[in-house]
Formats: sequence, C-alpha cells, structure tokens
Amino acid sequence: MSALRPVRGTHDITGDDALRHREVIETARKIAARYGYAEITTPVFEFTEVFARTLGETSDIVTKEMYTFEDRGGERITLRPEFTAGIARGLISGALGQSQPIRLFTSGPVFRYERPQKGRLRQFHQVDVEVLGAPEPEADVEVIAIGRRILEALGLDAKVTLELNTLGDPESRRAYREHLVDYLQAYREHLSEDSRTRLERNPLRILDSKDPGDREILRDAPILTECLNEASKAFFAKVRAGLDALGIGYEVNPRLVRGLDYYTHTAFEFTTTELGAQGAVLAGGRYDGLVATMGGPDTPGTGWAAGIERLAMLLDATPARPRPVAVVPIGAPAEFEALRLAEELRSAGLVVELDFRGKVGQRLKRATQRHARFALLLGEDELAKGTAILRDLDQGEQTDVTRADLVATLAEVS
Repeated sequence: MSALRPVRGTHDITGDDALRHREVIETARKIAARYGYAEITTPVFEFTEVFARTLGETSDIVTKEMYTFEDRGGERITLRPEFTAGIARGLISGALGQSQPIRLFTSGPVFRYERPQKGRLRQFHQVDVEVLGAPEPEADVEVIAIGRRILEALGLDAKVTLELNTLGDPESRRAYREHLVDYLQAYREHLSEDSRTRLERNPLRILDSKDPGDREILRDAPILTECLNEASKAFFAKVRAGLDALGIGYEVNPRLVRGLDYYTHTAFEFTTTELGAQGAVLAGGRYDGLVATMGGPDTPGTGWAAGIERLAMLLDATPARPRPVAVVPIGAPAEFEALRLAEELRSAGLVVELDFRGKVGQRLKRATQRHARFALLLGEDELAKGTAILRDLDQGEQTDVTRADLVATLAEVS
C-alpha cells in the first residue's frame, strides 16, 4: 500500500543517519552559542505572502517548489522553504524584541517540491545563523567565521572551499542591472522562456538559471564587480581584511551572485567537490533590504544556511554510540530491585538498559548485540549481600562489587 510508505522525497532518519544528523546539529548549536547566538524556533508554516514577497514572485522556489495550500479558514499557507523570511517576520511582528543586533541560531526541516537528489530531499533539514541590525562588515566576517568553525569541528575543513564575492550596494546593483540587460537583449531570442520573463521583471535572476543555453550566454556576460562604487569596494575590502586577520582562506568568485534586489554586499558559499553537482554545503550573505521589502523598518541583516543532510554525508565516520550498561535481574525477586538500580545509575549519568523479558542468557545475548560494555547481574544472593556481579562483556571477566561502589567502579573501568 503506497500510503504506508514514505512520501517520495522524504525519509525516516534512523540508526547511523540519526547519529550523523545529531552530530551536525549539536556541533553547530554549541559553536553558535559560543558566539552569543540565541536559539529560536520559528513556525514550520507561514502565510504564503511571507515567502512570496521575500523569495521573489518569479523565482523557481515560489513558482515551482513551494508547498502551498489553503487551510480550512481559507488562508493561503506555505510550508517554510527556508528560515530567513520567517525570522524577519518575527522581527516585524515584535517577537524578537527591539535590542539590536539580534544574533540567532535555528535548525529544523524545510520543504521544497523538487526532484529528489543527492543530499536534497523534498523535506530536508538545515542549520541557520542570522544577525539582524548590524550594518558593519565585521558582522559578515563573524557569520563566516562561525560557519568555518563548525566545518572544522566536523572535520570537514579540508573538504570545502570558501567562495566569496560582493554584490555591492543598491547604487552599484542598479548600474550593473543596466549593463546586464544591455548585454542580454542581444541574446533575447536564445534565452530560455523563464529567462525571457525575468529579463523584464528581474534580470539578475537570470544569473541563477540552470538552463544550459542560458549558462552559455552568461559565460561572457559583464560581472558585477565592474560596476562597484567606492563605498562598495571599501565594504568588501573590510570583509576580506577581517577574514585575512582570522586566517580564513577564500577564493573570490565574481560569478557568485544573489538574484533578488534586497541582497547587498557580501555573498559567500562553502563548496565541495565530493557531492557531485550539489556543491554548496553552507551558503549565505548580506540582505540589508529584506525586512523593508516585507514592510518592516529598514534593518540590515546577514547570515547563512547549511544543509544538514549534505554535511552529514561528508562526515568521515559515524559518531560512536555510548556503550550502555545492561542491568540483568536473576529471578523474579530481583526484577523491581533491577529497576531501582537502573534508575540510580542513570541519575549518576550512566547509559543503562534494562530488558523486560527473557532468561539470563537471553538477556546477556541481547546486551552483547546492543554493544553493552558491562552487565550488572542481580540475584537473591546479591540482594542479600548488597552487591552486584559486574561482568565485562568484552573480556568475559566478572567480579562482585558493592552497590555503594558501583558508580565509582564503572567510572574507573569505562
């Protein structure tokens, strides 16, 4: 029955995949906290306008990829395709307070209806870092530094390259738009249908086209850095100087752009060659015009998002599971005492498993299958003496240990 299988483009995250997934999230969370980033959880769905206005009415995400539906109240609702718009909405609605800059970290599922591919499903997961209310280039340096530190902590620094570019300020972008339109008009009839539409409404979106014919035309298109004014050049110089001061290597990629007008100045991506065509694993930049585009106050912003599935696929090894201690009662009189002992050990911080059925041999066999390091056996004799049998499941050795010494003994031999 198809209804009892996962929907295409979704999957259950279990076993080693779950361990890798958690490793990415927890590493990112801990490092963001070191930089003073507070955690936020935004709704998994918003009014459609939140995303349609921010991602661009003509963007592929809005026109082809968003999961949008009408709820029972007649409202148009969309499952979030990314985090930034919801966070900006939270600023406008007053949920984030007024003290700026606001540093935020979040993680969770996002949704896009597209062809499932390596590291990108229809429900996938991201970690996300945002700073609102900081116009300084040092904020861009900080969010890039957080990304770099997370990648290093995951052991991925040798597998990624930081690509960097500047989009300039609005004045520079307007000048570039004119140059780009002049160039593309000569190729108008050879552009894809989507790009011909964008040429009228938002020509910078053409730079994101994946159409092979469009890509060939764009190969000789003017680049944005040719149109930068002095203020934009100075901003980019400060970002580069900050990265240099922190020893963060990068490559300037003048073709790295963002198509929407509210993006300004810094754009960056950490890319890899180990995931095929899906090279970007962490990408972001500055979006000083976003909040104003949504109807809020003029508020600068910068940040990035990273795909958890992609990062997890790059990990060299699956994080090790903690090896549990198995508590094994011998006979019915020891059952409730085994429950109490298991709780005592958990309260002391140990990972403890207690099987619910089976003979002693069966329980020990299952404990070995679950990679338990030790087993604690409790029978009538042990209850009378206030002891437990500590069996080393790797070595096959065992010894009697008093209940009062169990925690210290386990800490010593683990």
